[in-house]
Amino acid sequence: MNMTAAPQMRDLAHRLLNYEAGVSRTSEPMEFPTLRVYEKLRQSLGEFVGVAGFYSLASRALALAKPEAPSLNAAQVSADGTLQGLSEIETQIDMNKDPAGEGGIILAARLLGLLRIFLGEALMLSLLRNAWPDEAFDDRNSVQGRKA
Repeated sequence: MNMTAAPQMRDLAHRLLNYEAGVSRTSEPMEFPTLRVYEKLRQSLGEFVGVAGFYSLASRALALAKPEAPSLNAAQVSADGTLQGLSEIETQIDMNKDPAGEGGIILAARLLGLLRIFLGEALMLSLLRNAWPDEAFDDRNSVQGRKA
């Protein structure tokens, strides 16, 4: 498998994290964008593949992301699929300079990449639309990194 996340998945992850960074500025309580994206994916995908299925995907995504982002070494996926240890990492990130955080982008990109591999692009986009109904994910160009 490729040693770095696919550029299309990095772009999509960056877009999701930036969206959540904007939402978190206007809502309470303040959560880190990476955790918001991860939890939305966990809820949406968990309904489809169950807790064990999500745990497997998230654990693999984290294992793939750690070599690219050593700051994720403290993070772990718990048995119920929640992400542990990431909030401590994100408190060290300057949220004004990099609201998404590089580690968060890489983790989200790896998880999205696995979804695309195992579920296919159409089903992945359906899950994203379910988790982010206000975002436009219907055109294939948004995932492939081109504007329509």
